[in-house]
Amino acid sequence: MDRNLALEMVRVTEAAAIAAARVMGRGDERMADQVAVDAMRSALNGIKFSGRVVIGEGERDEAPMLYIGEEVGQGNGSTIDIALDPLEGTTITARGDNNALAVIACADKGGFLNAPDTYMDKIAVGPVARGAIDITKSPTENLRRVAAAKRCAVEELTVIILDRPRHENLIMECRRAGARIKLIRDGDVSAAIATCRETRGVDILMGIGGAPEGVLAAAALRCMGGDFQGRLKFRNDEERTRARAMGIADFERVYHLQDLAKGEVMFAATGVTHGDFLKGVVFFGGGCETHSVVMRSKTGTIRYVTAYHEFAKKPH
Repeated sequence: MDRNLALEMVRVTEAAAIAAARVMGRGDERMADQVAVDAMRSALNGIKFSGRVVIGEGERDEAPMLYIGEEVGQGNGSTIDIALDPLEGTTITARGDNNALAVIACADKGGFLNAPDTYMDKIAVGPVARGAIDITKSPTENLRRVAAAKRCAVEELTVIILDRPRHENLIMECRRAGARIKLIRDGDVSAAIATCRETRGVDILMGIGGAPEGVLAAAALRCMGGDFQGRLKFRNDEERTRARAMGIADFERVYHLQDLAKGEVMFAATGVTHGDFLKGVVFFGGGCETHSVVMRSKTGTIRYVTAYHEFAKKPH
């Protein structure tokens, strides 16, 4: 992949983030998601490349979302697979809460798992604990392994978990083990990435969230040197049928980092609302300021980009 494409993808996530941030706190999740999708699609179609969405907003009949199989770009060069979430944290944005992102990842053809729109049990850590986790073990055992890798006590670890009724037992076990817990309403891609930055105060992500978001998180952790494992969790037979149609044969399989995002991977994200990983969009008279990150697995380079946008010169 052309490394210059990485900067183009930052422009894509910036456009989606600015559009979503304009409607922050209005309580309308559908509108927030739609404006982000529209902005991201428009930005993608302005780039001279051939892209195919493999992780998107649903199937073709759910358009105008960016659907699985949609072709984007101006049709130049080899096809690149794209995983995206124009607004990771729709509810967050509608409420005006923290940690909403606009996210996109790119890989060579076949680089991403074609994850069905179902749940995934996930565990993620940063580089220091890479190789220490095992999703088939108990949360207590994983906490002990991560603590050993980080040369600290379990009581010094912070686990980040989505605040959902389904995690009641997980939360109770982590508390019994002595770990500190940070509960979040949404945004587990941002949470997984936060494990790779010691200054964010997050050591491990645990729990069940969206499978497509799992692929996006894995793409980011590939670039950052972290570790990730996941297992699909189906809610009904319809999801199992769709998974089979997408090539998923083993429903009990443990997916490792390279299973989810292999080969050369690029990842870009822009903050929509302020969060643990990136600052959100800040508007001022006639423009705004955005905070983004772009990274490549090939080089391990991570660039943080602060951009100032003047709407009179480049309307958004």
